[in-house]
Amino acid sequence: MVVRYVILPDHLHLFCSPARFDSTSLGNWIKYWKTIASRSWPHPEEQPIWQKSFWDTELRRSQSYDEKWRYVRQNPVRKGLVETEDQWKFQGELNVLRWIG
Repeated sequence: MVVRYVILPDHLHLFCSPARFDSTSLGNWIKYWKTIASRSWPHPEEQPIWQKSFWDTELRRSQSYDEKWRYVRQNPVRKGLVETEDQWKFQGELNVLRWIG
């Protein structure tokens, strides 16, 4: 499940977590997600819209998660797209991640 997201003009950040412990691999999930998004893309002449690879980081603690979220939310500010992170409209939280332990 996607927990939080930030969409930028040239890339996106997804904070996600398996919805079940027996979930498919992250690589398979990303491939599936890219396929679904590509099929819905309104401009077929722009295909492919995704690079073949992706970069992932596994976060094991709530503190790391919070630090990464703050860093990612600053991307639009660092790129000069907005003055404050709260001004960026293309971000949000879809689900709440509950840390165990």
